[in-house]
Amino acid sequence: MPLKKAPSGPSFLKRANTDKLREVFLKYASYQKNDEHFMTSEDFVRKFLGLFTDVAFNDESVRLLAGIADTSKDGLISFSEFQAFEGLLCTPDALYKTAFQLFDRQGNGTVSYADFADVVQKTELHSKIPFSLDSPFIKRYFGEKKQRLINYAEFTQLLHDFHEEYAMEAFRSKDPAGSGYISPLDFQDIMVKVKRHLLTADVKDNLVAVTEGHKVSFPYFMAFTSLLNNMELIKRIYLHATQGNRTEPVTKDELLFAAQTMSQITPLEIDILFQLTGALQQSGRIVYSDLSIIAPEHYTKHITTRLAEIKAVESPADRSAFIQILESTYRFTLGSLAGAVGATVVYPIDLVKTRMQNQRTGSFIGEVAYRNSWDCFKKVIRHEGVLGLYRGLLPQLMGVAPEKAIKLTVNDLVRDKFTDKQGVIPRWAEVLAGACAGGSQVVFTNPLEIVKIRLQVAGEIAGGGKVRALSVVRELGLFGLYKGARACLLRDVPFSAIYFPTYAHTKALFADEDGYNHPLTLLAAGAIAGVPAASLVTPADVIKTRLQVVARSGQTTYTGVWDATKKIMAEEGPRAFWKGTAARVFRSSPQFGVTLVTYELLQRLFYVDFGGSHPTGSEVHKPKPIDTASNVRINPDHIGGYRAAVPLLNGIESKFGLFLPRFGFSQQTPASGASKSSS
Repeated sequence: MPLKKAPSGPSFLKRANTDKLREVFLKYASYQKNDEHFMTSEDFVRKFLGLFTDVAFNDESVRLLAGIADTSKDGLISFSEFQAFEGLLCTPDALYKTAFQLFDRQGNGTVSYADFADVVQKTELHSKIPFSLDSPFIKRYFGEKKQRLINYAEFTQLLHDFHEEYAMEAFRSKDPAGSGYISPLDFQDIMVKVKRHLLTADVKDNLVAVTEGHKVSFPYFMAFTSLLNNMELIKRIYLHATQGNRTEPVTKDELLFAAQTMSQITPLEIDILFQLTGALQQSGRIVYSDLSIIAPEHYTKHITTRLAEIKAVESPADRSAFIQILESTYRFTLGSLAGAVGATVVYPIDLVKTRMQNQRTGSFIGEVAYRNSWDCFKKVIRHEGVLGLYRGLLPQLMGVAPEKAIKLTVNDLVRDKFTDKQGVIPRWAEVLAGACAGGSQVVFTNPLEIVKIRLQVAGEIAGGGKVRALSVVRELGLFGLYKGARACLLRDVPFSAIYFPTYAHTKALFADEDGYNHPLTLLAAGAIAGVPAASLVTPADVIKTRLQVVARSGQTTYTGVWDATKKIMAEEGPRAFWKGTAARVFRSSPQFGVTLVTYELLQRLFYVDFGGSHPTGSEVHKPKPIDTASNVRINPDHIGGYRAAVPLLNGIESKFGLFLPRFGFSQQTPASGASKSSS
């Protein structure tokens, strides 16, 4: 089952190809025995997984983690064991199975008391608050004589109950007189040591404040830990109370009423919830973001402030033709607004670019009007005023709406056709989608471009009458409006073919670790993608400009693309094809950056769910653990199930509190010593 359809866990990962997995294995396997390669504990944990990379790493912790994959328990990991663990990581209950293999020290499919005690005693928690391994709890699971073996199914319940029992054991250790109360500082000490994996920074800093200086009773203590364990359930109760609205404030009574259908949540837990939010926000009501501050979701979404949020369909299956038309209208409207903003911001640069490209430097022409783009900019302001920089803006804005709508719609349509179920699209399909988008826009942009260009150069003629857009349209006629269309195609098709794939990949590159794009990264991605796209198609833009501008007395005229190409080359040389490149880049790059960041932010602000696709990077889809002791970069060799290996090993700590010591003194093991001698 593809990961994209069910992003709730690594259980939906696809198995890796055997040959590729073997290639990865041999890359890290440093020990060889009887012509067979093996990974040592350090090969697997430190080099392949990227954990415990410090020089003074804890050798025992490394061996414990390597033992999860080393089912033969001989200190070495064969390829078959390496592949078997990769398969385990793809199972629905991979987290519990991984934890089970951590405790199955003998590799016989069961956990004995000795195995369980051995691992527990090596954890950081046990070193801080020792757990009584002779307690009635242990005897209930392993028998009075502790000889009973625990199978996998029973182990999952043991692991769940063990951590709750640990909390109670810690409470008893702080209350030796059996009064049923502990001090606020003792409460803080237990929570930080036993339940640290459930604490956000805000909760951790307010553990004493939330008690208001009063002693903490055992029922309060249990309700507090239960609340932290059930924060995902609390979030669902909140959304039930607000009918899905994440910004509507909810009172204690409203939340209590909504919680009646979920008996796991007690009124005391609700009281504690409002005490916590009160300590953090000083408010008698809570909103969804308050819950995220208390316990962030493992699979969280960035909360974007939305001016409107509409759900047009309950599921993609409900998308009718009418809904799809509404979606196109929605995108058309937002694309129009975004395009208008982008065009207006950079229009003065566009005017300078057009005038520089239209400037002739051949032998038939006298002295040039502008020495460079900056000179052109100054002269326009001097002779025509500031408003002269916006000549032709109106037809440009009129053309933005259909241009952006067609371009975005066609690009998305073609991309969707070639995107597989895993959300992967081939590079050639991205290029094709962009090319189709560029070609489709010409039918709208060419008429408006020719009108815009003639208005932009009109100010160059001293004493000339005022030129209006309508008079230009009448003069050109229907077919005249498409003069230079071939050159326009020659420019727009490669531009979009370069731009859209570059933007998509740059945007993904700039996204944070959770796949989310900040507006600034959207702006940067759009601007960067515009540089190669705008510069590489400048020759086609020069030809298009020459074809669409009315030649004045003494200037060369052109009959078509090829004719213009030959004459420009003969009269002005190859450098003429790159006139206005800087102005074009400085215009197109920021324009598309502003346009796309505006477009995507508008979709976030005016969110309408039509059941279709949405811009990537608007929401987070990747797991974000609450508390992990390591910050590991993604390793491209982590293929198949191994993409989940590090998150799962961190999950054993963050979900079950089984933190293993990170630091210690490394001692050479027989296996590692053999590795060094044989390599």
